[in-house]
Amino acid sequence: MTINLFQTPEYKALMQEHIANTIGYLFSKDQEFAIACEVKHITFDPVLPSDILEGFKETVLFVLSGYTFESAKLEGEYFSFEAGFGNENFGSTVTMPLLAIKQVIVGEHPIVLNLAHPTPKVEQSKKSSMEALLNNPENKKLLKKKKL
Repeated sequence: MTINLFQTPEYKALMQEHIANTIGYLFSKDQEFAIACEVKHITFDPVLPSDILEGFKETVLFVLSGYTFESAKLEGEYFSFEAGFGNENFGSTVTMPLLAIKQVIVGEHPIVLNLAHPTPKVEQSKKSSMEALLNNPENKKLLKKKKL
């Protein structure tokens, strides 16, 4: 049986750290850059109008410069920034898991190539829900009682 090395937890952790370190390095050097991302893993807050969303392909290129670059932040396993979209410059905060970033590009040079896929949202939300339940000490007591 052949395993896909690029989807193992070890490789995903390695790539996530590499992407975070690379973006952190670019921030420290005040270097603007672009990222190519899988749209299906991106959230927009507020949600973009449907005519704008429908214009995106499977992978979208975001150029982080000016205000968009200044608003960009790394938060744990996520990367976010503010951007304007469409003719009306509709403002939205763009958030994605680091592993949704397929390439990091500086100028004409791709400096990161990521073959790992983020964990599907369903699995992430289940995990987050369980973590939230277990973070409450009262819930931990209930789980212990039920096991007896």
